[in-house]
Amino acid sequence: MNNGFMTPSFEGLRALILHRQHANTEALERQFARIGVSAVTVWPELAAEQSFQDFDVLMFDADMGYDEQFPWSAGEAPIPTIALIGSEAPGRITWAVSHGADAQLLKPIGSSGVYSALVIATHAFKRRKSLSSEVATLSERLANRENLAEATAILMVRERLPADAAYALLRRRAMDERRTIDEVAQIILEKTGLNEGKRRG
Repeated sequence: MNNGFMTPSFEGLRALILHRQHANTEALERQFARIGVSAVTVWPELAAEQSFQDFDVLMFDADMGYDEQFPWSAGEAPIPTIALIGSEAPGRITWAVSHGADAQLLKPIGSSGVYSALVIATHAFKRRKSLSSEVATLSERLANRENLAEATAILMVRERLPADAAYALLRRRAMDERRTIDEVAQIILEKTGLNEGKRRG
């Protein structure tokens, strides 16, 4: 029983191996070729005309890698990442984890392991992006709810209305102006300067 999980195919993908040329990178390139993935090995950094967005997956050297190799904040890679780990020094493991590696592959690289790492990394990456999107949506909803409460309170004081009447007034304004109620609340806050105060705070 596979619970609806389909065996993924990576044919046509482009892989970036951020690692010095070595028997390990040669083994990786052979494995990639077998599953139809084109691979490019680069060290220590991409050429000026290259971009990480040109690739579908990144494999990076956890033993000799450094922060400046990545033009993004730790854990915010735009593509799935796989840490190539040879040393179990705690500092290097911690560094790889801090960069949000979606999977790992232990060195020395043999004749297998890349496909499994790709499956795990791509799945983890999609899940991470989905969770980030959900958090952003929830944060926006929370901000809108706070704005709505503050705008209602402003109308209660300004118009001398109870809470339910002030909220009803917000709804009527939204319908009259063909805006969402959140947009009307935002406008009220901006006119009172509350949002500007929040941004400065």
